Amino acid sequence: MDAHRVTFGDWQTPPLLARAVVDVVARTLPEMPRAVLEPTCGVGAFLEAAAARLPGAELRGYDINEAYVVEARRRLPPDRSRVETADFFTMRWEEALASLPSPLLILGNPPWVTSAGLGVTGGDNLPEKTNFKGARGLDAITGSGNFDISEWMLVRLIDALQDRPATVALLCKTAVARRVIEIAHQRGRPLAPVGAWRIDSTYHFGASVDAWLFVFRTGVAGVDPAQEWPIFADLGATVPTTSLGFDGGVLVGDYGRYTRTRHLAGVSSPEWRSGVKHDCARVVELVERDGQWRNGFGEAVTLEPESLFPLRKSSDVANQRANPARRLVLTQSALGEDTDRLRLAAPLTWEYLSRHRAHFDARKSSIYSRGRAFSMFGVGPYTFAPWKVAVSGLYKRFAFSLYGPEDGRPVVLDDTCYFLSFSGEAAASAALRALRSPEAQDFFESRVFWDEKRPIRKTLLQALDLRRLTASLEEGTSTLATSSRTGS
Repeated sequence: MDAHRVTFGDWQTPPLLARAVVDVVARTLPEMPRAVLEPTCGVGAFLEAAAARLPGAELRGYDINEAYVVEARRRLPPDRSRVETADFFTMRWEEALASLPSPLLILGNPPWVTSAGLGVTGGDNLPEKTNFKGARGLDAITGSGNFDISEWMLVRLIDALQDRPATVALLCKTAVARRVIEIAHQRGRPLAPVGAWRIDSTYHFGASVDAWLFVFRTGVAGVDPAQEWPIFADLGATVPTTSLGFDGGVLVGDYGRYTRTRHLAGVSSPEWRSGVKHDCARVVELVERDGQWRNGFGEAVTLEPESLFPLRKSSDVANQRANPARRLVLTQSALGEDTDRLRLAAPLTWEYLSRHRAHFDARKSSIYSRGRAFSMFGVGPYTFAPWKVAVSGLYKRFAFSLYGPEDGRPVVLDDTCYFLSFSGEAAASAALRALRSPEAQDFFESRVFWDEKRPIRKTLLQALDLRRLTASLEEGTSTLATSSRTGS
């Protein structure tokens, strides 16, 4: 990939997309703007589209790339445009904005790159470190937390606008838009929502990331902090498919479904747990091949049966594979347990682990340096429960599966899975039915953001009160049965 493109987040907007964006924005404007600003204009795609769609508006653009500035000037009508070379991060935006007449429209496509991404390429096109997100601890002191450059830019523009009325319409990652909404909300100066239109970033930019045309207004008095943000399926849509909204200061992804399932919120019992964490898969994860258990090095392994447990990984759970021939060498039955007991209790296992000790000692996570030899995490009584309902934390779907004993041994999950543990099949089956119900799916779907790296988290799963859900489903079934008997 072009290093310049990475360093500057340089994803030039195709003219066809720029024209479609300006058409959408123009339909939402309360009045025609007298000025249009593109703060990172590149070759001026949005300014060119605005010149055609918004006649009479003064056009202003800035970009750090002088060659782009020259090209943008060539494309725009000279009598009402001005494009200058400038660094966004050192620009005096308060002065630049004050020089423009109202109504003001800000258009653009700020860089799609993170501060960490710039560090990888050695780029120095970064803002001065500030605690613009209100971080705590070390990140607040050093500004070292990773963030999207476009997020910083949006917050900077909002600050520079202060209470000035303006319409802002930018292309950005959906995660960036959500964080900007949250930051403004936390500051007690909520943005006035216009809407968010999904764009096909793969088609337009060759970037596999969820992205929006994100449109809002500043300087609007009396904005309701609980006001919903309409989300449109694409730039051609005129009716929203869903909406974002706040509840108790928390942003939720589908406010309609959220309000319908709010009565199910609480704390799950039993508690959701993570699977076993070991970071030594080539040694402790075995697969059956040619009638023998083999490790990741291809070695045939013979151990005491008591040390081996049927294993399900995230891909097994998400794809509901029936019975993969996979085993986990479990070194502990409780967190922090002394593994020296294996010398006498399971000498074959002890000898095998000792032979591969270098691989355990090479594990990078600091949690292992404080533990016993061959230590693991995510191990407790719940690990050995005979029945489990599990879901993958990596895949973008709520696919719940039921696991019972295999060959008299409880199934264990890897650390990318979450599960509920049960002593009996009946309770586990009832939980599975409840979690697969439309009510549960609505509850989770309204609160999840699928563009996150690990969208399904324990906090999300734990927020559903399983007992309350089960009671609600039973009440609904009872009501339906009564209605059927009475013919109503």
